[in-house]
Amino acid sequence: MASSTLLLCTTKTPSSNSLTNLSFFSKPSCLFVHGKRNQEHFKVSCCMGEHNEKMNFDRRDLLLGLGGLYGAANLAPLASASDKLTDEPIPAPSLKTCSTAYIEGNIPVPYSCCPPPLPDGMAMDDVPYYEVPECSQLRVRTAAQVVDQDFIDDYNDAISIMKNLDASDPRSFQQQANIHCAYCNGAYTTVGGKDLQVHFNWLFFPFHRWYLYFYERILGSLIGDTTFALPYWNWDNPDGMYFPSMFNQPNTYPDLYDTNRSVNTQNGTFMDLNYVNTEAQTATQSQLLSNNLTVMYRQMITNAPTPLTFFGEAYPLGTVPTSGFGTIENMPHTPVHLWTGTNPGTKLSNGNTSYGEDMGNFYSASIDPVFSGHHANVDRMWNIWKSFGGKRVDLTQTDWLESAFFFYDEDCNPWRVKVQDCLDTVKMGYCYAPMATPWVSYKPQKKTTKGKLDPSSVMAAESIFPLSKLDKAISFSIKRPATSRSQQEKDEKEEILKFKGIKHDNKEYLRFDVFINADKTVNTDELDKIEYAGSYTSLPHAHNASHEFVPRVFNLAITELLEDNKLEDDATIVVTVVPKKGCQVLSIQSVNIELLDC
Repeated sequence: MASSTLLLCTTKTPSSNSLTNLSFFSKPSCLFVHGKRNQEHFKVSCCMGEHNEKMNFDRRDLLLGLGGLYGAANLAPLASASDKLTDEPIPAPSLKTCSTAYIEGNIPVPYSCCPPPLPDGMAMDDVPYYEVPECSQLRVRTAAQVVDQDFIDDYNDAISIMKNLDASDPRSFQQQANIHCAYCNGAYTTVGGKDLQVHFNWLFFPFHRWYLYFYERILGSLIGDTTFALPYWNWDNPDGMYFPSMFNQPNTYPDLYDTNRSVNTQNGTFMDLNYVNTEAQTATQSQLLSNNLTVMYRQMITNAPTPLTFFGEAYPLGTVPTSGFGTIENMPHTPVHLWTGTNPGTKLSNGNTSYGEDMGNFYSASIDPVFSGHHANVDRMWNIWKSFGGKRVDLTQTDWLESAFFFYDEDCNPWRVKVQDCLDTVKMGYCYAPMATPWVSYKPQKKTTKGKLDPSSVMAAESIFPLSKLDKAISFSIKRPATSRSQQEKDEKEEILKFKGIKHDNKEYLRFDVFINADKTVNTDELDKIEYAGSYTSLPHAHNASHEFVPRVFNLAITELLEDNKLEDDATIVVTVVPKKGCQVLSIQSVNIELLDC
């Protein structure tokens, strides 16, 4: 079995005292990354090692090498815009109403994605809420590129056993893959017949954390290894910006291999965290690396200064489920899915036409074993983001904390779980072995534009929007709600560039890029510029058996960009939007700038 000294927890919830000696870092280096933010201090804790050192840092500093940190969970909660919403959490779905899931449009998934039924006489209201077992030591999730041979052997064996379980067993590989399909492709509904959707809103992080939690415990139990922990695909680190080799050896590790993958995953291809499934990549590996690190910096730091920008828009019961994603779900989460899955329209090994299988479409994504490694790193981003402290804390709204999901555990027992019980991975019994995070210090410094663009040289936003299609690059001027803001004002409110009423065909791959103070000739193959604000992406999925056009919101935090581009005193700025893929069927209702409470 895999070599490890850590034991899987089997008793009840730990006391806070049991965690006081959990730390595995010597004091890391610090660096300045974000303007002149206030100088709060914060404390972080780690999950392995001999000491527990309190580390205080200036709020302007972020840490290099925070891969295993679980975050400052005891920081004071902060108010946000969604405090104004009614506290109506999403309940665990009813299995009795689980129905057909759809690949796209009216094309059904060719099998049922619904889980096995509950025991006779049991209703969902009778299913108990899960209590996380107490932990004396932790399972350590390790970067895929550094795991040893024994671990890979055990991992392949565990997946093999899982695949050979009876199809009706909730622990079986297909049933585990079905979980993602049911929650993402319309099999479950909420009040009013609206689809239950765990993407494009604030349920994204907690759902996938719970999903991996039970998946990991099931795999460990199948091989009798209480130390088993999933590997994470370390795509935020240059050494991990390749497809993990353990998943690409069909002769040696056939159960970790998936035939429905893109050629991108072969021959040591370097990853593109901005991938949009378009023509062959022409950028050099050096430029790809620079773009990748820029995306990580923008999504984890520049665009994620507040909880709602990181987690995504609120999703109270009865509302539209795809209101708006958080930064990491948008990128690099979605591009990694697209980069790994097959190209739509190509022939699969079974002769069928591809819809992006497996990783490239929600319904089939978790059929590929690499799905868990990808989402383990996504989950790791949640921990790292919280470790930065300050305003980077978990949401406090009741309708988020009380939202619930349904899973079967390693003993085939049914459970309901709540978001509020998955906020601390240490209490859940696992942590992440640290790897360097060079993107923390990769703040863009290069410029595309000399000086400032003249806002009067382009049309005003209100003259362009609503926009019926985005078939070419557009530049427009947009008014700011305030200028020359003091540091205190910046600390209290983040300036947000908000795209409202974005509608597009949900079955299409899509991306557009956004720049500030750059004209329409900007080179979008080079994102490592101070003008690059961020990108909007979409992974194909279905809703109510039709690819309806569901309106979404896209938020970009721009306080740092305004500072870097020396636009803080300007009442009007120039924004450029560049279509990259699938935007001929995209419309945007409006674009404005708002101040969001931090």
